[in-house]
Amino acid sequence: MLDVFKSTVDYLSAPTISFSILTVVTPILFPPTDWFDKINRKLGFYLLWTKTGLVAAMSAITFFFVVGYMDKNFNVILTKADNFPIVLMVYSIFYFTWLAMHQAYINDERIEKGLKPSEYNDPDDKVLVWPDLVYIEFIALILFTVFLVVWSIIVAAPLEEPANPASTPNPSKAPWYFLGLQEMLVYYDPWIAGIVLPMFCIIGLMAIPYMDINKKGDGYYSFKERRVGIFIFMYGWIVLWLFLIVLGTFFRGPNWNFYGPFEYWDTHKVVALNNVNLSEYFWVKLLGKGLPENILLREFLGFLVVGAYLFITPFILAKTWLKDMYDTYGPIRFVALMTFGLVMLSLPLKMYFRWVVNLKYFIAIPEYFFNI
Repeated sequence: MLDVFKSTVDYLSAPTISFSILTVVTPILFPPTDWFDKINRKLGFYLLWTKTGLVAAMSAITFFFVVGYMDKNFNVILTKADNFPIVLMVYSIFYFTWLAMHQAYINDERIEKGLKPSEYNDPDDKVLVWPDLVYIEFIALILFTVFLVVWSIIVAAPLEEPANPASTPNPSKAPWYFLGLQEMLVYYDPWIAGIVLPMFCIIGLMAIPYMDINKKGDGYYSFKERRVGIFIFMYGWIVLWLFLIVLGTFFRGPNWNFYGPFEYWDTHKVVALNNVNLSEYFWVKLLGKGLPENILLREFLGFLVVGAYLFITPFILAKTWLKDMYDTYGPIRFVALMTFGLVMLSLPLKMYFRWVVNLKYFIAIPEYFFNI
């Protein structure tokens, strides 16, 4: 029975399958529209945010890690000191997501009944910083310090032996908190994956208060009043960041090949893969010609595709499906939202292009280290 479970998990953990499942499930778990909400209710996904759902999900996560600890292959990965935070992250991320959604659903029901949110306080009530807030923070500080001390005693520091130029680690992985970026490097040039995308993440988070004009759901938990924003954030945070960390930790093995969590890391595993640039698809495979020496002529199709995606798509959306949004937010906020949204969406699109048609770059100018 356990062998069937392990083989099923190994099969589903393939990135093309697991990423697709998360992409489909996320809008159902966090429905941005009434249509997705109906599916959520019909399939019973909303029950995940109940206390019973918390117990069931935590039990499932624990069962997975217990089986992994007992497996000789997964145990090697799971018990590494550097991977211990990933186990804590899985538990903590789910719990706090559940807590927020649980309280949001409660408040949505209260608001529908004409009641105040659970977080509502009478404006005349005062909560003093001292001692009401400070002593709670002090207790939390003590508890967290004790936790870190116990952690440092029980779990060895993730230090390796001095670098040996004659022996390169295989796989060579960044610290767990950088594995998301390392996974992005598979699909993008370093200047995009290491600079542009993280920069857009930071600037985008800082820009949210200035782009947000929705006054509802401010100061209290609510899902219905901010469901589109919550869905976009949760997809970017869980699927495009946390999942990439888990992917790089548990599913990337020797030679940076994909392995199931219960699969043996065979260093001799060979995966046939031939990545092709868009210019090669157009000139060589479609037209049967050699690549032109002129860079602009060679990459003109890539410039057209990238330019249309970044500059024409917002214009089309503003005139069609998102016309009401354009009128509500105004041109500046709309363009900013579209810019951040399209850049975020470019990551899963690029991943699928790599998986489906082995597309490496839309624009490939290695002469000047410029590749997109």
